[in-house]
Amino acid sequence: MRIVSLLPSATEILFALGAGESVVGVTFECDHPPEARRRRIVSTSALAGGLSLAEIDSAVSSRIAAGEDLYHLDAGALSDLDADLVVTQDLCAVCALDAGDVAAALDHLGCDGRVLTLAPTDLEGVLASVHQLGAAVGAHAEADALVAGLRARLAAVAHRLHGAPARRVLLLEWTDPPFAPGHWVPEMVAAAGGLNVLGAAGRRSERVTWDDVAHARPEIVVCAPCGLGLTESSTAAEDALAAGVLPGDVEVWAVDANASYARPGPRLVDGVEALAGILHPGRAAAPSADAARLIRP
Repeated sequence: MRIVSLLPSATEILFALGAGESVVGVTFECDHPPEARRRRIVSTSALAGGLSLAEIDSAVSSRIAAGEDLYHLDAGALSDLDADLVVTQDLCAVCALDAGDVAAALDHLGCDGRVLTLAPTDLEGVLASVHQLGAAVGAHAEADALVAGLRARLAAVAHRLHGAPARRVLLLEWTDPPFAPGHWVPEMVAAAGGLNVLGAAGRRSERVTWDDVAHARPEIVVCAPCGLGLTESSTAAEDALAAGVLPGDVEVWAVDANASYARPGPRLVDGVEALAGILHPGRAAAPSADAARLIRP
């Protein structure tokens, strides 16, 4: 089987299922595991590099309003790869190519590869997508084992936190402007022993105001800008603190959102474990230095 993955989380799942050798094409964002970087890149961003968070938000909003794509598909590369399976998503126009665009491109090229569309909106949906991919590539047993391991880790966190009072958490999926979390992220906060004060599970992330943030009365603020790593998240948190927009006298953390929060794959459980360590240091292991950083005690 020859597989093209147009979704970083799907790439991670495929490699975790032992199907990495069958992956022949990926996106420019597919960087985990490192071996994925050796596959042919067939999708790139339409946004210019070096933009600030505010500029990225403005550019994304403008392109979406104008009906313009946020990603470029290299149709020639896709045609050359002669894929049997193309994995994409139908969840967020900001995250990856739209499934309809992919199907139209394959039809135009005369390719008869199957398009598998993933659209998880919560943690259960993420685990179900592992089974979907397992079924698509004939790795049922591997998918069962992977999901069982992830569930066991979540259960271990729940066991360690049993009886601990929930802490009020504001997790920001963007900071300029501020966005409250949606989809699986509020569930991650709850699984880590937190009370998510803004945003709703299973729904899209939503733009909020700094007044909303103040009125939410969080005990801890976690900066997790969608798609950014720990260094960029730390800078975003520091900039927000310097601007005086975050509530005073609360802990402020930055996390590797790109690795363990934004992508609906196995590493979401890494994010839950890191959050548990942030929220309940006496009960859960402290997050590693490459997973989270305390910005203001």
